Amino acid sequence: MASKVSKYETIFIVSTRFDEESTREIINKFKELIEANGTLESVDEWGKRRLAYEIDDQREGYYVLMNFTSPTSFPEELDRVYKITEGIMRSIIIVKE
Repeated sequence: MASKVSKYETIFIVSTRFDEESTREIINKFKELIEANGTLESVDEWGKRRLAYEIDDQREGYYVLMNFTSPTSFPEELDRVYKITEGIMRSIIIVKE
């Protein structure tokens, strides 16, 4: 039986304690992970923005929005990888209607 496929939107915030190259590596890691498990439709780097509230004594984060289509089983794995990736301050995955 084929797995159900849905559209998703994910936003993650990379710590500004990382230099540009490290930030790029983190973004590419997630691009590749999504591409390996689904279809990456768009990547929108919002760049450095002020956080709504301080996280780990930081007032800014590097925001990245990605839209993708994948089997419904994948977002759970994506969330797990966000949680264990150093430099990811916050992340959210939303099912798009």
